[in-house]
Amino acid sequence: MSTISIIEVKTAGQLKQFVRFPMDLYKNNPYYVPSFIKDEMKIWDAKENPALDYSESKQYLAIKDNKVVGRIAVIINHKEEKELGIKKVRFGWIDFIDDSEVSKALIQIAIDYAKEHKIDKIEGPMGFTNLDKAGMLTMGFDKLATMIGIYNHAYYPKHLENLGLTKEKEWVEYEMNFPKVLPEKVEKFSGLIAQKYKLSVLKFKSKEEILPYVEPMFKLLDETYKHLSTYTPISEEQIKTYKEKYFPFIDKNYVICVVDENQQLVSFAITMPSYSKALQKSKGKLFPFGWWHFLQASKKNDRANFYLIGIHPEYQRRGVTAIIFKEIFVRFTSMGIDFAETNPELEENKSVQLLWQDYNPVNHKRRRTYSMMINNG
Repeated sequence: MSTISIIEVKTAGQLKQFVRFPMDLYKNNPYYVPSFIKDEMKIWDAKENPALDYSESKQYLAIKDNKVVGRIAVIINHKEEKELGIKKVRFGWIDFIDDSEVSKALIQIAIDYAKEHKIDKIEGPMGFTNLDKAGMLTMGFDKLATMIGIYNHAYYPKHLENLGLTKEKEWVEYEMNFPKVLPEKVEKFSGLIAQKYKLSVLKFKSKEEILPYVEPMFKLLDETYKHLSTYTPISEEQIKTYKEKYFPFIDKNYVICVVDENQQLVSFAITMPSYSKALQKSKGKLFPFGWWHFLQASKKNDRANFYLIGIHPEYQRRGVTAIIFKEIFVRFTSMGIDFAETNPELEENKSVQLLWQDYNPVNHKRRRTYSMMINNG
């Protein structure tokens, strides 16, 4: 019987193996969507990832018969501990073949890391911050993944549950067949709400005109989600990083900003054409030909993804969403969008889930993080 060895990632070559492993594991899988190799490499570079200023992490590979058969990263976010009083080892970037000995060896890494640091809890899969990919897929294995969602085989959660990990947090995702006619309620209220609160939708003539609103969007995101027990504020460095990472994919027609009479941002929604198939065709590389697939996806696409939506607490129960969705309807209709998919939303966040109620949403994916208490006695 072959033994499994665990090695810590220390060289550039090992890091590339770490990044590329899921691409090999899911080769020819029609639902898996790869990340950009270059972006994944940057995550572990302190010069590129501001989260490393207040976090510590290690990455590991599982080797069997001289082949990589699994991977895992372990993270301690000291900002989370300081600001929320939450002390845990996060584990993420976890992938493995269907071999219980491999998954056991990987989870043991997280357990040992927790014991080494006198921490009594592990949880994952999750990244460094709230805006990183999180949650192991538990439903929707036959659905195309999105650019910001983790995809995994159906055996993953079974392995973790067999190892004694239990559900910690649950996320839901929805798919909507976009209507050909705007619901009467949305049509009626959008005008009334805009007039009552003196609100208007910004019209951007170019993508560059969006830039001054990027930071206010993230600040508004903090206001929208700060009531959630696990939410930590986004730092200035993180804003800069996410802007550099995702702004190239932004299309001005997919960004809706609602402002008050003083031109202060009260609500926004960032959507994008689905880049899932473009990512599959690019195989994790923008060059030499990946850019072409992204260009085509931005020009001709029948599917869009909701990525971020923020509404100031003072306006969350005042019907402002009617303005956003009327604008989305107008734009999606003109661009030939037939289907829309939400980003993962915490199951407890009912206020955000209510945003889609007029569009007959179908819960087509679920994902969760798993946790385990560690005995440090």
